[in-house]
Amino acid sequence: MRSMIVAGRKVEGRACFEVHSPYDGSLIEEVACASPTEVDKALEACERSRATLKKLTRYERAKVLRRVAEALIKRREELTKILASEVGKTLKEARAEVDRASSTFEFAAEEVRRLAGDEIPFDAASGGVSRRGYTIKVPIGTIVAITPFNFPLNLAAHKVAPAIAAGNPFILKPASQTPIADLILGEIILEAGFPEAAMSVLPGPGGEVGLRLVRDERPRMVTFTGSAAIGKEIATNCGFKKIAMELGSNSGVIVASSADVDFAIKRIALGAFALAGQVCISVQRVVVHRDVFDYVVDGVAKIARSLKVGNPLEEETQMGPMISEKDAQRIAQWVEEASASDASIVAGGRRNGTVFDPTVLTNVSASSRVWKDEAFAPVVCINPYDNFDEGIDAINQSRYGLQAGIFTNSLEEAFAAAERIEVGGVIINDVPTYRVDHMPYGGVKDSGIGREGLRYAIAEMTEEKLVCFNFWRSQ
Repeated sequence: MRSMIVAGRKVEGRACFEVHSPYDGSLIEEVACASPTEVDKALEACERSRATLKKLTRYERAKVLRRVAEALIKRREELTKILASEVGKTLKEARAEVDRASSTFEFAAEEVRRLAGDEIPFDAASGGVSRRGYTIKVPIGTIVAITPFNFPLNLAAHKVAPAIAAGNPFILKPASQTPIADLILGEIILEAGFPEAAMSVLPGPGGEVGLRLVRDERPRMVTFTGSAAIGKEIATNCGFKKIAMELGSNSGVIVASSADVDFAIKRIALGAFALAGQVCISVQRVVVHRDVFDYVVDGVAKIARSLKVGNPLEEETQMGPMISEKDAQRIAQWVEEASASDASIVAGGRRNGTVFDPTVLTNVSASSRVWKDEAFAPVVCINPYDNFDEGIDAINQSRYGLQAGIFTNSLEEAFAAAERIEVGGVIINDVPTYRVDHMPYGGVKDSGIGREGLRYAIAEMTEEKLVCFNFWRSQ
């Protein structure tokens, strides 16, 4: 049984749960499950550790972060096999995640050196002539980090690396389907020299472990990646603390008639079917100018049919399974419902256990669940549009707003899309699935609150403290 980490110590606990391969259901490992006792011990230790963390200089924090980055690369193949096994992503996708997680810690180490406040120009006010002052960045306090199954390593890195950089203790609650990589990450962070009491990794059910952490008054911030429904539940229960949430989406793409259509086709297919579509910024909805509509549909469908789907542990596999059979059954039902409402299945549409074929739908009703909700599956819906305003409106008709993309060679259309599409990020001449780990990343509407990306996450995890000197003396 793999132990949990409580205040820097490995603990087996009184209960455990099994982690199974989403591809064939085989047992990967048993993992210790946190009880209320372990949760309370972790929280108490985090609060005690704050005095120790205050003594860690920026140089020392940066050194810890660099050591973690280096250790992730040294254990790359071990982590690759674990991610492929517990998530079901291909070996290529798993290696890329390990590399990105290492890069995320590197970026955090660089940002620590730039972590500083600002000079305040008190003499800009009539009563400030004799005053000088500045702000300093201070740690916010204990961070609760709750992560999803799809990128367990890198999305954990996006929460714990800025917590370390800002000088905060943290408790990581990984997804129950994929806790193993995060437990290894916890071991690496401890080996890198982060104070033991200042960190815990607590696997267990979100409704028990996660909710207990969220409701407790001691944490000062909850950072969460997951569904909008769970995000709203967390917001309802977290009380008087800061929250940062990267929630769901049904990311849209516009393909204009002036676009490099062949390039758009390749990128749309990649964005739709990477990790079996289980990416928050996966391409789900595409609106294409009618002049190039048929060409785009045929091109994306051709790629969908050509992908080798199957065992994620085989090097030649290009797309693996969905995380569970329940999710595969759900998307099969959504596709069937869309088809019954006159959508056309151009490619795919078939399920075999947890594997759902890369699927292309056209002429999908805006009221269909596969269009208006978050599919989180290897399904892309492609509809035509006749004028640019119609395309923008189609993308904006969503309760989500994480990222969107537009392919066009018109600067006018590019700038209009940037200003008018209601999302947290607009990607010009690429798909919304594009992300580098230091850029600001987050959504509007039901897609979230706050921003990730190391500099932005560190800012969320610090408080601005004012220091003001009065140099006036009475005569």
